Amino acid sequence: MKHLVAFLAVAFLLCPVPAAWAGTARVYPAPAGEELSKDFAVKVEGREVPVYVAKVAPIDPVRRWKAMDDKTNSATYFDLASFAYFDMEGAVTVTVTCPEAIQSVKVLPTSANIKTTIQGKTLSLTVPVPKPLTIEINGKWQGALHLFANPPEVDAPRPGDANVIYFGPGIHEVSHLVVSNNQTVYVAGGAVVRGVIRPEERFNISGYSGLRTYSPTFVLKGTNIIFRGRGIVDGSRCTTHSRNMLSVQGRNITVEGVILRDSSTWTIPIRKSDHIQVRNVKLLGYRANSDGIDICNSRDVMVSACFIRTLDDLIVVKTDQGQGESRRILARDCVLWNEVAHALSIGAELRENVDDVRFINCDVIHDQGREWTLRVYHCDSARITNVRFEDIRIEESPRLLSLWIGKASWTRDSERGHIDGVTFKDIRATANPLRVELKGFDAAHAVENVRFEGVVVNGKPLAPADVKTNAFVQPPVIRP
Repeated sequence: MKHLVAFLAVAFLLCPVPAAWAGTARVYPAPAGEELSKDFAVKVEGREVPVYVAKVAPIDPVRRWKAMDDKTNSATYFDLASFAYFDMEGAVTVTVTCPEAIQSVKVLPTSANIKTTIQGKTLSLTVPVPKPLTIEINGKWQGALHLFANPPEVDAPRPGDANVIYFGPGIHEVSHLVVSNNQTVYVAGGAVVRGVIRPEERFNISGYSGLRTYSPTFVLKGTNIIFRGRGIVDGSRCTTHSRNMLSVQGRNITVEGVILRDSSTWTIPIRKSDHIQVRNVKLLGYRANSDGIDICNSRDVMVSACFIRTLDDLIVVKTDQGQGESRRILARDCVLWNEVAHALSIGAELRENVDDVRFINCDVIHDQGREWTLRVYHCDSARITNVRFEDIRIEESPRLLSLWIGKASWTRDSERGHIDGVTFKDIRATANPLRVELKGFDAAHAVENVRFEGVVVNGKPLAPADVKTNAFVQPPVIRP
């Protein structure tokens, strides 16, 4: 580890590629060898911003479902989108130029209330505060441009700082790195850290090839650990289902600012942990089971101001058997793009109790999935209590809300569980068709104490007739 830190520090000092401030914006040059987008050219405060490429789920629903279900060939089903990032201090002017004349523009989330000016092949907009924005031009939504406008960095580490693993501007490769007590990993703006699988990590027995171990690229395990920066961590060199990008297990751990692109499986699993923060992190994934953030058997976890566009669940809470309850989970101020599964959910694996989960002030800008936008999906034995979905804006949804107890392919427990105390408050949604379901399992395993307050769908208050229930649901309270 000492040799790694020293090498990276020296490499940075010998070959610096400094970021530059343009008025109130800071721009980071792209490293040589990194593919850039041909679909968009971006400037902030008149200075060119590199536009990167990301594989995303296909626009065609059949191919999108295959990306999830045909796991062996999952990596072959994709379309391309683009993203650019910069830091800002005060309002900034951004211009975007395309190869073709611009006829229409949509900037998401709509709640950001961003106005644009179009002139030929160029549009301009003012970004008032740091926030992830998505720009869709001429109705081409799948290949959108994601703008990741960051706040300024505070007290960024420097090469050679004690207990800092520093990845400076440029391209780096990491196979498997364990980060332990009191260490910081810093991925500088202009850096791309590629997760790779070394030849010695593979085996071949009677013609069968695979990995010796299933090991994440970065493992944050211990106490007082920080993983931060403005650069990119890329998982595209790892075969499907081979590695998490960033696993978390410990106490007082913070992940902040980085972009995580193309995870081969769950992007950030948080397991058996306490006092975790994931803040201003951007996740782009398209392969089978590339969940965004999975919070498993953990307590006092906050996910805030993140952007997530992945094939599978975006932010989800789970509990495996014998690993502790999940309590005091907060996801807030996030922007979400759901491709196949759930945007904000609890389940399916729920074998220990879950209590006090809040999803607050989030925007779902797309939902093209076959599951549900907001859900508690319960097919095991735990008790799920005190859940709030509040102040959420949903731009589209084919399946809006579901509280469900039953048996499924994920079921492991013989006994069914309970859902008791779920509130949906101040939800504004466009849903076509409008689907809201509450389903208990039997009289002893019912859905109870559900409230809808200020839920407006397609411009109308949610009505009792809109909520489909079975015999094992306590009648919900519905208030405009």
